[in-house]
Amino acid sequence: MELLKRLARKKKYLIWLIIILAVVVLFKVTVLAPAKVTVVKVEKRDLAAEVYGNGTVEAKVVVGISSKITGRIVELYADQGDHVTRGQLLARLESDDLVQQQLQSEAGVNRAAANLNVEQAGLEKARANLVLAEKNARRFKNLAEKNFVSRLEAEQYENTWQIAKEEVRRSAAALESAKMEQSANRAGLGFARSKVADTLIHAPQDGVIITRDLEKGATVTQGMSIFTLADPRIVWVKANVDESQLKGVAVGKKAVISLRSSPEDQLPGRVARLGRESDRVTEELEVDVAFETPQANFRLGEQSDVYIVTETRQAVPSLPSAAIMTKEKTRGVWVVVKGKLNFRPVTVGIEDRRNFREIVKGLDGNEQVAMAPPPIMAKFRDGMKVRVAR
Repeated sequence: MELLKRLARKKKYLIWLIIILAVVVLFKVTVLAPAKVTVVKVEKRDLAAEVYGNGTVEAKVVVGISSKITGRIVELYADQGDHVTRGQLLARLESDDLVQQQLQSEAGVNRAAANLNVEQAGLEKARANLVLAEKNARRFKNLAEKNFVSRLEAEQYENTWQIAKEEVRRSAAALESAKMEQSANRAGLGFARSKVADTLIHAPQDGVIITRDLEKGATVTQGMSIFTLADPRIVWVKANVDESQLKGVAVGKKAVISLRSSPEDQLPGRVARLGRESDRVTEELEVDVAFETPQANFRLGEQSDVYIVTETRQAVPSLPSAAIMTKEKTRGVWVVVKGKLNFRPVTVGIEDRRNFREIVKGLDGNEQVAMAPPPIMAKFRDGMKVRVAR
């Protein structure tokens, strides 16, 4: 019995010893084990430095189609989303009163034309009377000088001649007045016709109807928008780019546009215009990036991302950006040499949107460059032992 008790106590101590040994081994394998890293090598890649901007789809030319006059809409011939051409009839306003005014003006023009003919005939008659009066006055003056007729009679014909002159001047003035009246009536007729024409609303240019702001039966006032028309030929993204990223951004630079409705599509674009005034609060500049291929089904105001290509490199040495660290203000990478870390300074170039960074100088391409999660890389030190993951 005593022997069994001794064996039981020894067995208990043995179990505790095994547990302690297991904890020690586990501690060495986990806490005290070298950090586990993956390694990458320098590879040649085609890189493109890109500047990011966020904005909305807009059209360069957006026109509000409105009426020049006040009137009630009696017909609408276009709706939102329709493609229209220049001169196409879009809407018609009530025109009964204006048509009557036009008819009244036409009657006034016809009346003025008749008056002009009457005054023209009167002038011709006055001129004929003047010629006759002049002949009689001269003839009777000669007869009076020869005492064939009395001087009083000759003076009467002289007065008739003077009256005929005045009548010609009066008729000429009346004719000019009739001409001016005719011009005024013609101007009034033109104004009346223009008012009637203003009841017909036409498209000022080719485009797409973005909005229809009023409906049939509504009363439109002068300048009130009936339609909003956009020119689909120049549709772009008004992107906001951080001032610190503007180096290399210029008109003509290629870009990639991603729309919120189809983020998987990478649409080609090009910088069309740069703003001249930055936002003083956000410290961003507006950059207009146009679609290289006109968009058939664009939506104004849609959120979009743009990536402007500022610089490209062909087949240059590069590493994943996550492998590059900053140590005491020096850029470099951690190289694995015989299971230990060694910090190697490097000179970097452009960075690609895929998170690859150009290596200009510092590596020959054969090194094993260590990578690990950022919290682990933050603890890297020269000479530190590491394990390379397989």
